[in-house]
Amino acid sequence: MKRYLSAFVAILLLSGQALAGEPVKIGMITTLSTKAGYLGEDIRDGFQLAINQEGGTLGGVAVELLVEDDSAKPEKGKQIAERFAVKDGVKIMTGIVFSNVAMAVVPKVVRDGTIYLSANAGPSKLAGSLCHPNYFSVAYQNDNLDEVVGRYVSDAGYKNVYLLAPNYPAGKDHLAGFKRFYQGELAGEVYTRLDQSDYAAEIASLRAAGPDAVFFFLPGGMGINFLKQYAQAGLQDSIPLFGPAFSFDERILAAVGEAALGVKNGSQWSHDLDNPANRQFVEAYRQAYGRTPTLYASQGYDTARLLASALKTTGGELGDLEAFRKELQRADFESVRGNFRFGNNQHPVQDFYIREVIKTADGYTNKTLQKVFTDHVDAYAGECTMK
Repeated sequence: MKRYLSAFVAILLLSGQALAGEPVKIGMITTLSTKAGYLGEDIRDGFQLAINQEGGTLGGVAVELLVEDDSAKPEKGKQIAERFAVKDGVKIMTGIVFSNVAMAVVPKVVRDGTIYLSANAGPSKLAGSLCHPNYFSVAYQNDNLDEVVGRYVSDAGYKNVYLLAPNYPAGKDHLAGFKRFYQGELAGEVYTRLDQSDYAAEIASLRAAGPDAVFFFLPGGMGINFLKQYAQAGLQDSIPLFGPAFSFDERILAAVGEAALGVKNGSQWSHDLDNPANRQFVEAYRQAYGRTPTLYASQGYDTARLLASALKTTGGELGDLEAFRKELQRADFESVRGNFRFGNNQHPVQDFYIREVIKTADGYTNKTLQKVFTDHVDAYAGECTMK
């Protein structure tokens, strides 16, 4: 009997060792289809680069990245999250591009005990009233990249600006961020259909309004179409355009070309930021994928590096979520942005810049012009009661 009991215990120990050796599963819900599909591709590719650089591990812990396309649909995002949690036993999720998908997915998964690390979407409610110990933004709060442009446009002397954004949570957050630091008048404030492709009516309206500048937030394919149509309407040289980095990433610029030349945009990152982590990342990304990384790729990479720092110190043990969260809160990694730390709402406290679209021998890209904010805290941190 003792012999059988000893054999049974040995089997249990071996099973425990096998389980302990299983990779940590990371569920990535992101947008890989629709006109905005490349945004999710870049987040995925940046994240995967960090894994590849460690030979399939993060922080020395084996990981398995599960990637699913949400098609920018909130209901589909919810279904994927439930499948990851129930079927695959995923305890760490990331990757959502759009804020309406994030609002449908994140509040429930974090309540259910899953860690969510945002590599892009940063809706105001998740930074404020719906902040949660299991939710970390490794990107920004939606308003941030617009706040820096609002400050810059005011300092540059523009006094009558026309605003344009899609009618969904991020669109409203982005215009709210611009208005928070812009001191002039508004020539108009227009919200377009999400995934709209024809902006003829909006361009006619803004021309009639006679603004001295236009600020717009139209990510992905929306931005490509708007920039081309704006230039075709002959407004590029008469009414300056401003916006957040999302409408001026390198993949948009490759499609738009000269129509974006000279446009100034706000960002917390650029490929020309001069720090060791960023130089290494940009070179490695170009070598791996044959293209210059976008903001989305940089955020995917930083999200993976943050996760690596916590996995390393905890040995990949997720049974004690409080201990794991503390390691995430420390943000003990070298960010491609340089300065990076978490505020009380677990959103980044970081620097923000103005960039300008320029033309080089290799095509169109962004050049950092100046730092506008240092250690900037988002506007909703005070609404977060989490300690």
